Amino acid sequence: MVLAECGTHAVFAAATGPCTVAETVLADTLLPHLQPGMLLLADRNFPGYDRWKAAAATGADLLWRVKSDVVLVVREQYADGSYLSEIYAARDKRRVHGRLVRVVEYTVAGHEEAGPIRLITTILDPEQAPAAELAALYHERWEVEGVLDEIKVHQRGPDVVLRSRYPDGVEQEVYGFLLVHHAVRQVMHQAADRAGTDPDRLSFTRSLRVVRRQVPAQAAFSP
Repeated sequence: MVLAECGTHAVFAAATGPCTVAETVLADTLLPHLQPGMLLLADRNFPGYDRWKAAAATGADLLWRVKSDVVLVVREQYADGSYLSEIYAARDKRRVHGRLVRVVEYTVAGHEEAGPIRLITTILDPEQAPAAELAALYHERWEVEGVLDEIKVHQRGPDVVLRSRYPDGVEQEVYGFLLVHHAVRQVMHQAADRAGTDPDRLSFTRSLRVVRRQVPAQAAFSP
């Protein structure tokens, strides 16, 4: 489980565990890495009252998708189409200890039959973050799939498996891959910054090849 920046694809926190551990459990261990000024995007498998409360307590803003069966009563309607509502813990049967959230509902053109997508956010002021902007921004969450593709397919290579037969060795190798990826992405960020362009416009595969050619001849390359 990783926390990664959408723009740079840099992984800045990660957690590992056996396949018997749910991804939500690993996600909970990453929440302390959040801080004010961040906006955390998450899909509909992650929302939960306690997890939401813990993530919001870090000072970071949240924008998470919720499942279609979650009851979100309209408390106040806003001009941009979003509305104020509350979420409750499953144990709160009387629904008296809710947390305020703002809800953004929309459909994706060409996929209307799939029904509306519903997002909840800690940003309660529509003027600070209009509903249309949040709806467009949420889909940047899929950038993390590109991050995992870079690490598992292009960096590690096809048909390559972890070599260690022991948990400690496997964990060490996983973090080795993560550190190398972070180093390559740091180089790409520096190059994009100098060129005045978006890091998304640079090819990870080409950058990886450049780094691999340079490392043997330049021992000073640092992660």
